[in-house]
Amino acid sequence: MEDTEKETVLGLQRQFDAAELAADAERLRDLLTDDFQSIGPKGYVLDKDQWIGRHAQFQYHVLDTSQIDVRLYGDTAIVRNVQSNKATSHGRAVALRVRVSQVWVKQEGAWRLAGIQFSPMADDA
Repeated sequence: MEDTEKETVLGLQRQFDAAELAADAERLRDLLTDDFQSIGPKGYVLDKDQWIGRHAQFQYHVLDTSQIDVRLYGDTAIVRNVQSNKATSHGRAVALRVRVSQVWVKQEGAWRLAGIQFSPMADDA
């Protein structure tokens, strides 16, 4: 059962990445909890509406995820990975390589992303 749940969460994490890459606001709205929060690589915090709304000034061109690790704790899953991306933000090119931590929770039988945090990679990582 645990392996099935891990595969479900991993599949949703991939759907989340695809929705981010496509700026699919409707799919993002479905995947995120109502009280979702993101902590960016420089410490800023965005709620669900701000996260989805940022796509008005932000567009991914490349979004690659590697080193994915899924851990289950009852109705909570922690997904850690490394993300490399290229994007345009407010008209400026942006390229980042960050370590990402996601918290997925099971609500009413469905997994949803409750939080995500981005941390800069050490220069030698």
